[in-house]
Amino acid sequence: MTSLQRYLAEEIASDHVDGLLTRREAMRRLALLGMGAAAASALIAACSKPQQQGQESTSASATSSDTAPGSAQPPGMAGALPTSPITWPGPQGPLQAAWAQAANSKGAVLVVHENKGLNDWVRSVAGRLAGAGYSAMAIDLLSEKGGTAAFQDPAAATAALSTISPEQFVHDLNSGVAQLKLRAPGQRVGVVGFCFGGGLVWQLLAAGSLGVSAAVPFYGPLPDNPDFAGSKAAVLGIYGALDSRVTASQTAAKAALQRANLVNELVVEPDADHAFFNDTGPRYNPVAASDAWQRLLDWFGRYLG
Repeated sequence: MTSLQRYLAEEIASDHVDGLLTRREAMRRLALLGMGAAAASALIAACSKPQQQGQESTSASATSSDTAPGSAQPPGMAGALPTSPITWPGPQGPLQAAWAQAANSKGAVLVVHENKGLNDWVRSVAGRLAGAGYSAMAIDLLSEKGGTAAFQDPAAATAALSTISPEQFVHDLNSGVAQLKLRAPGQRVGVVGFCFGGGLVWQLLAAGSLGVSAAVPFYGPLPDNPDFAGSKAAVLGIYGALDSRVTASQTAAKAALQRANLVNELVVEPDADHAFFNDTGPRYNPVAASDAWQRLLDWFGRYLG
């Protein structure tokens, strides 16, 4: 099991522990990942231990903001631009994405989706970036599986992602970077990813991140024994204080970034949990999301502009 596959399984188990999935649904989703009942039960039990040791639960953090998902306009949405579907030849066949062209582009950004594939929320992030002056492209990493739209069940989309190798993801992401350079000639390229996509940003950095000047992984799992020596990107890592499972890796991330002599900053948003930036999800934290959005824009302004 790769680190990304392990992360996907742990995310499902943690969602059950935090009350976001019933046990039956969690077991169904873990089965789609190829886990047997005994292994799935053991994983859920392992993910339950931190709460039993007295750590705060996600449900507590979700209510701390007193803001239900979608009840307030998310940061950048007021100026968001529409996206258009595009395709181009990728390493293993046509790649799909949502493209948003900025009026006076200051740089180009590749957006990497969560574990449910290219959905409307991810498209909105690309549109928000374009509204802020950065032409953006949200890539569909399920393109070789027919695209995210081919999966009516989001859990099936997650399962399909788990069958793709990290190397293939990196090839597709590099193809996305190259496509951005064609669509925004002469402009620097940044990359931002969320959850699973944040982990892929770290994977891209470890693979050398050719042509990437700035990277912003949001609460992404760190690869095993990361080596970023081949990268030249300035890295802004964003975490949630209550997201102990992922945030615990920030010390190792910092050490790896320092060893590679990369410009970097790691930010831990207080009172925020995993996926706090996604305004369509139960862990959305508008205060942390607004702060993280401004930090992202400042980072891109510094290293892409």
